[in-house]
Amino acid sequence: VPYYHRVGTVYLGEERETEDATVTRKLREAGAVIIGVSNMHELGLGATGCNVNRYHGVPRNPYSPHHFTGGSSSGSGAAVAAGLCPLAIGSDGGGSVRIPASFCGVVGLKVTFGRISTIGTYPLSYSTVSLGPICTSVKDAAISYAILAGPDPNYPYGLQQPPLNFHNIGNPDLKNIKIGIDWMFFKDCDTEIFDACQKAVQYLKSFGATLVDLHIPELEEVRISHTICILSEMRQSLHVDFNNHYDKMNRDTQTILALSSNFTALDYIQANRQRSRTMQFLKEIFNDVQCIITPAVPCTAVPSEPSDFITGCSDSRSLYCTIRYMQLANFTGIPSLVVPVGYSSVGLPINIQVMGKWWDEAILFRVGMKVEQFRAETKKPQLYYDVLQ
Repeated sequence: VPYYHRVGTVYLGEERETEDATVTRKLREAGAVIIGVSNMHELGLGATGCNVNRYHGVPRNPYSPHHFTGGSSSGSGAAVAAGLCPLAIGSDGGGSVRIPASFCGVVGLKVTFGRISTIGTYPLSYSTVSLGPICTSVKDAAISYAILAGPDPNYPYGLQQPPLNFHNIGNPDLKNIKIGIDWMFFKDCDTEIFDACQKAVQYLKSFGATLVDLHIPELEEVRISHTICILSEMRQSLHVDFNNHYDKMNRDTQTILALSSNFTALDYIQANRQRSRTMQFLKEIFNDVQCIITPAVPCTAVPSEPSDFITGCSDSRSLYCTIRYMQLANFTGIPSLVVPVGYSSVGLPINIQVMGKWWDEAILFRVGMKVEQFRAETKKPQLYYDVLQ
């Protein structure tokens, strides 16, 4: 309240909101001042943030206006990185909080599925999406999490969740913490990303952490199955929109929804069988380690072309590269935190990702606060607004 919520479209949100979503109500009750609604990729169906319809436009990356912010919570990532606000909310079904946080060099949190109520948001994918904060620090992410998380009587998926746990997040060391790394998976990124993230991982050993080599089975099956699940669920949720407002959608949205129409019930069932297998693999892995670390995104922020701002863009190869490290957490519901660790040779941000077992966001904050100390310098973006002056 009292904004228009269009979900990145030209046909939704024609009336002002008359009721706050659960997350907004909790923020207000905690004393937050709501300053506005941020931009996003249309209907969350993309990882660039490119949105060319007349109500939105394409947000620019504060570190380089000629690069995308990442999506789908593009405006949230840009607003925090540019200093407009210390906290923004996004939704994450395929990295849509963590990708813009990573491309814009800030912190992004995807909580355990069910931990934060999604009541009041536009229903897109019921089994993969979590709401989460984008912040300038891990401490701010932990504070935001403390405010936003917890049961909501109107949200069935989070009713049986365990109490919030902040045990030992401020410990000065990481003794007795085992960090798992699948190096084959970890290395599947650009050289600059690998170098920065590998050094950050080695830095954690100085706090007493133990690195454990591991193998995450069937990651290609995870990639395919997550794609089937999220797109099938979004296509079902947007069935009326697709039939009645197709001509009002951006071309890339039309394309993805049309392609997702080809998935069958058998595809969806098989994908969910894979989900059960992968969750069992992770349960076994988390018996041996407290968290898993990967790079956040395999590349730095994707460059834009002049035509992208006029006609939009659709690049499936870039999309699947961008979400490579994101899908495991969305598919299985485990929590994940991305934290800045440095910059590329041209000054674009690089982030690392920490994933924990279900309901154990505390380990993300504990490890994330140590990762945060690795970055020797925080570079001010090209576009920055000091609102305190």
